[in-house]
This record gives sequence, structure tokens and C-alpha cells, in this order.
Amino acid sequence: MPAPDPIPGIRTKDRPLRSLLLTLPLGLILALLLSGGANVFSDPARRFAYASVWVLDVSLFFLMLYKGRTDRYRAVLFILFAAALSFTFIVHMSEMRGRMGFTNSDILQCKIPFCHIVTTMILIPMALSRSIIFPGSIEGGFANISSMLVIVGGGLLLLGRGFCSWGCFYGGWDDGFSRLRKRAVWKKPPGYLRWGGFAVLLLVALSSAATLVPTYCDWVCPFKAVTEYQAVTDFGSLARFLIFISLFLGLVVVLPLLTKKRTQCAWFCPMGALCSLSNAVSLHDIRIDTERCLSCGKCIKACPVGALDAESLKSGKAGINCTKCGKCADVCPRGAIGYHLRFSAVLKHPTTQRTLFLYAAFTFLAVFSGGTLQQMVLMLLSLATGGGLSS
Repeated sequence: MPAPDPIPGIRTKDRPLRSLLLTLPLGLILALLLSGGANVFSDPARRFAYASVWVLDVSLFFLMLYKGRTDRYRAVLFILFAAALSFTFIVHMSEMRGRMGFTNSDILQCKIPFCHIVTTMILIPMALSRSIIFPGSIEGGFANISSMLVIVGGGLLLLGRGFCSWGCFYGGWDDGFSRLRKRAVWKKPPGYLRWGGFAVLLLVALSSAATLVPTYCDWVCPFKAVTEYQAVTDFGSLARFLIFISLFLGLVVVLPLLTKKRTQCAWFCPMGALCSLSNAVSLHDIRIDTERCLSCGKCIKACPVGALDAESLKSGKAGINCTKCGKCADVCPRGAIGYHLRFSAVLKHPTTQRTLFLYAAFTFLAVFSGGTLQQMVLMLLSLATGGGLSS
């Protein structure tokens, strides 16, 4: 019987060179794509922003390969992306409108940036009436509907619910807070909570179709607290603002701290549920070698969205709500968990299959976050040199 593959994370003599050689193609790809078609060498500040983001991305990818750890280095870029998006978004909106809040005039002029979560509310009306129930720009402008739908569609086909760990520009918030404590206070949340997102998806999809209003955005999206919201002008808008703040603190800050789980993503987000449905057709998934597995339960405890249980260890498959973050593979003492390319042999050549997934997922995250991170660097440079915040 051939010797088992090395357990991920154990260094071998050829790993540094192999990791470097595998990183080079990604570095060349990112060197081209991070420019976004713009002249990033037009001035020293843009050159610095471009180079610093490129170095960060390439370094993290190299460490993923060299250390054999996925989630640890993915999380750095993912969390930074979420913080940078909120920071740059607030600055941009403040410059454009003079405030974070939007008014009825902004709605009538279709000046509301499109968010990927809105996808869950516009699909049924689009199919039934061929109309988009969101006051955003179809093409052109900041965060227009067409470009976001293309990005979301491509992300779902490529990653399935992996979009929630490699693409969602909000996900880094609850991911980050879930890591701040060493041990969970609420150690065993009820398993049925992982289906909460599907209930929310059904509710907001049907209510939005019935009212022709994006109900989740209007009333219960916690990320309104760190992006934009309806300007507070009366009791109704004040009530909405307080709901946004309360949900953000509860679902994105407090519960992740108590449970060490991504509670907003796992229990409440309709986009997460939609992404779960796309897992059935995405190119990659997570598989478990049932012969190598010790049933120690470390992966079940580590999973931030509750996608693993005892049945998963027996069947060799993660649940439909798996976000492909790689945390389970990182903590497995036997290297029994790995990425799998659909239509290929299960758990054959695991290192190759992991590398193929990382090329796809990390490129998506790096390119999607690249413009935002460069913009944040430019803003901080401007602030540091006395120019004030400027987008």
C-alpha cells in the first residue's frame, strides 16, 4: 500500500521552491488584473497603492501554499476587504452626497449602489414582470446593477457558497469578530439555526415580489449600519436605523464573539442561502476521506457555519451550506479533509485539487477586493500627507 500523502502544513524540503513556482503565475495574473484597466503608474501614490496590494496578495497566496493552511491566510484578505469596503464606501458616499444616509431624491434618481444581497429580492420580479425593483443604475456609475450581477453570477458558478468566504464584501465582519475569543461561550448552538438563512431567503423573496420593494434592504439588513441607510428624517426612518444598528451589534458582533461562528452568514443572510443552492453546480466542493478520518470532531467544532456534523464524517461530504473557507482542513490532524474538483476522482491528488481551487478562489477574492484596497491605501496616503480623505 502506498504511503499516505503528507499531512497539510508539514513542511517538506521542496515545498518552498514549489510554492514559489506555483505563486509566480498568480503574481503575473494579478499584476495585470489589479490595474482594472486604469493607468496605475500615473503618479507615485497610485504606484504605491497598486504595488502594496499586489505584494500583500502574492505573499498571502505563497503562505497558503508553503504553510499548507488555507483559512488562516484567506481570512487576512477577506477581513481586510470588508473593513476597507465600509471605509471607502462611507467616504465615497459622504463626498458624493455629503452624508451616509440617502434621501427620497436619491431613490427617484436611481443613485443607490447595488449590493449582491439584493439579488435575492429581484429575481422573482425580474422573471415575472421583467423589471428590477431596485433604485440603482443599470449601467455606469458606482456599483451598478449589471456589473454586480455579472460578478455574482460568475462567483456562484465558480465557487458556489464559497462566495461567502472568498467574495462577499460583508462577510469579513462576522468572520473577524468570530476569531477574537479563544473559546466559545455558547458552545453548542442548535443545529436547526443553520437553516435560518433559507427561511429568510423565502420570506424576503416572496415579500419583495408581492410589494415590489427590496424588503430585506429596507428593514433588516445589518450591514446598513456600516454602509448607507435611509436618512433619518422621521419616526419610521429612525426605527429602521435603530433596527440596523441592533442587528449589526447582535448578529455581526456579539453572537460571533459568543459562539465563534459566523452567525449572520450562517443563520440570517438570504444571499448565503442562495449561494448554498448554487453549491450543487459549482466546480469545487469539500470532501472527507472516511478511511483517514479519526472522527475526532475538530472540524465540526471549527466550522464557522455549521456545515459539518457526525453524518458528514460518515458520508465524506460537507453540508450544502459549506462556504469552502478551508478551516476544517486546517485543523484536521490527519489531513483527511480537502478540496475536490467536480467530475474528478474524489481525494485523488489532493494537493493538485487544492491548488486548482486556490487559483480560482484566491484570484476571485484578490481581483474583487483589489480596487477597494487600492482606494483605501490612496485615502490613507492622502490623509497622512495632509490632503484629507478623498476617493
